[in-house]
Amino acid sequence: MAAESTPLALPVLPLDDEVVLPGMVVPLDLSDSEVRAAVEAAQAAARDEPGKPKVLLVPRVDGTYAGTGVLGTVEQVGRLADGDPGALIRGRGRVRIGAGTTGPGAALWVEGTRIDETVPEPLPGHVAELVKEYKALATAWLRKRGAWQVVDRVQAIDDVSALADNSGYSPFLTADQKVALLETTDPVARLKLATQQLRDHLAEQDVAETIAKDVQEGVDKQQREFLLRRQLEAVRKELRELNGEKDGEESDDYRARVEAADLPEKVREAALKEVDKLERSSDQSPEGSWIRTWLDTVLEMPWNERTEDAYDIQGAQAVLDAEHAGLQDVKERITEYLAVRKRRNDRGLGVVGGRRGGAVLALVGPPGVGKTSLGESVAHAMGRKFVRVALGGVRDEAEIRGHRRTYVGALPGRIVRAIKEAGSMNPVVLLDEIDKVGSDFRGDPAAALLEVLDPAQNHTFRDHYLEVELDLSDVVFLATANVLEAIPEALLDRMELVRLDGYTEDEKVVIARDHLLPRQLERAGLDGDEVTIDEGALRKLAGEYTREAGVRTLERSIARLLRKVAARHELGEQELPFTVTEGDLRDLIGRPHHVPESAQEPAERRTAVPGVATGLAVTGAGGDVLYVEASLADPETGAAGLTLTGQLGDVMKESAQIALSFLRSHGAELELPVGDLKDRGVHIHFPAGAVPKDGPSAGITMTTALASLLSGRLVRTDVAMTGEVSLTGRVLPIGGVKQKLLAAHRAGVTTVIIPKRNEPDLDEVPAEVLEKLDVHAVTDVRQVLELALSPATNGAAPEVPVAA
Repeated sequence: MAAESTPLALPVLPLDDEVVLPGMVVPLDLSDSEVRAAVEAAQAAARDEPGKPKVLLVPRVDGTYAGTGVLGTVEQVGRLADGDPGALIRGRGRVRIGAGTTGPGAALWVEGTRIDETVPEPLPGHVAELVKEYKALATAWLRKRGAWQVVDRVQAIDDVSALADNSGYSPFLTADQKVALLETTDPVARLKLATQQLRDHLAEQDVAETIAKDVQEGVDKQQREFLLRRQLEAVRKELRELNGEKDGEESDDYRARVEAADLPEKVREAALKEVDKLERSSDQSPEGSWIRTWLDTVLEMPWNERTEDAYDIQGAQAVLDAEHAGLQDVKERITEYLAVRKRRNDRGLGVVGGRRGGAVLALVGPPGVGKTSLGESVAHAMGRKFVRVALGGVRDEAEIRGHRRTYVGALPGRIVRAIKEAGSMNPVVLLDEIDKVGSDFRGDPAAALLEVLDPAQNHTFRDHYLEVELDLSDVVFLATANVLEAIPEALLDRMELVRLDGYTEDEKVVIARDHLLPRQLERAGLDGDEVTIDEGALRKLAGEYTREAGVRTLERSIARLLRKVAARHELGEQELPFTVTEGDLRDLIGRPHHVPESAQEPAERRTAVPGVATGLAVTGAGGDVLYVEASLADPETGAAGLTLTGQLGDVMKESAQIALSFLRSHGAELELPVGDLKDRGVHIHFPAGAVPKDGPSAGITMTTALASLLSGRLVRTDVAMTGEVSLTGRVLPIGGVKQKLLAAHRAGVTTVIIPKRNEPDLDEVPAEVLEKLDVHAVTDVRQVLELALSPATNGAAPEVPVAA
């Protein structure tokens, strides 16, 4: 253990951020006033005492003096190597600093007590092992630095205290670490601390050397690779010149193209791997051409190209209104989408959870209502690129996801090709005729579309050909379909459904005047001032020459009309300019094909005899008018029972049974001669027998037809109806109210009967249609019969139609 001796009075020599340990010899610059004052005070005191001048070397770290100093002797005073005055001082031993005292000179004098640091002999076993370990570590460090002479001096030190204080020469120790060594008075503890410091430094040095070695090896590898590639380029250049090719005729430097391209990090890594394969493959290998095709596809993709959305909401709405009449639902949806995008962009929410703000809409409606052309208008309104993908008849899953590169002639799927064709990552992609997608042994394309059209996962869409992630979350997908039931349920669940239920007659006139007529005039080689069609002629074309939900047949009629005028002009039979009026239509394109039932002579109408009622139905071409005919068989034939014809489905057959059962059980209440139903066969027929029909919505129509047949009362010509009937006579709700009311309006019907629970659906029907229709919402069949059947004629016996 360290022991303390007699107190000493010594001048203080402060050392700023520097520590001198016992046994060290250090030169100090006397140009420092404090150093010079301490040395001069020591010299003045040494005149009266034998021996060399003594000073107290005290570390001063951040202005704070240590509690322990080192007794130093001034060995020599002279000039340093740079010519400045200096003093050579040797550390002799530790001194515990006490109180201040007085002495000669301008230096600070303090009292100090010498600390005894001797270790008893012989050394204990653990201390001897510690000495051995320290010498081994110090020797290893000195050998790395090439200080062989110092190695011998360290090996010659046997004193534990002196060996520990030898660490004061270590340049890697900080001032705080040296102060810790200075203030550790126990020699064994001090040697342990010095050993730990030296061990930590050697460990850090090993890590640093390993890192430096790895860096150097990487640099050497890059230099070697660079030289080899330059040699390879030179060899290829010589080969091209030998084969008579111009330098640079074939751009083989795919590596430079990949590195120069603006690619996502993972795509860049995959492309560079393929470049490595390409450079290792021979020119005769077919794999080289496959890799080049893949690299060309990747480099042509617009990975980071995006068009800026046009956030002028009023301007976008004006574009949609100018290019399409009607279709308010889809216009409102696009306007809402743009408004939300604008707010997200204003608040810096362009990307949330790795997903952008795309949209997936399903436009479902009959043919000719403008679903396909609407996609281009949406892109125009949003300021985005537009691309169309035709899915009709696609039966191969690889058409959507692409072929794997193991196949010869593999190509990416239609989605990737659409993005490449658009040249941006946020186009409007129209998936046309998605309900016409089929499936066979080559897979189910509709199932492959699940990932494409799922907003939760299409930000990591992976094409089988590219095999890198493609972000589709910013794409606006518009899928079009005619029949909703033909779309798989899982696929439909991923899309937002927007129904396009067809146009009213007024909307058709506006579309024909503003869009169809100018386009067909141009195609017919005519100017707008040469041929004009007045509004009455357009209205008759829409109402009597065509009967459809859309305007495709109307456009064909206009085209036919203009061709006829152009041909007559060329034959000299017609002078231009010419205005087509309503009266000219029959002369130009013949008689109308769809005269409304209400416009025919009373005797020519289908409902001119009892047993015929007018119903409403929904088909793939929109809403339509459906007639139901009923008759009773001659009792002499003995053909009792119910006969149904017209290609009816099971649900419609059950509706006929329910209608018949209701009339049999409630005939007396309704004052109907139901006795005839027991012995005579009932035949119900739906005209257009070649067209399959199914559904429950013709229940009240069949009930009305049978009631008319039995009562002999005619069904009103201007009445059409739709609704499901129950055994108790309740009228139950059905679907497709909007399409059915539009069909009734087109057919000239003025009164429509619907179920009471379908009243909310009337909000979707255009106001101009509702104004021309007298809609009755009923809950019971009795109300239907009261509205639909005309009054009995003077109590005469009814003439019941008899089946032949």
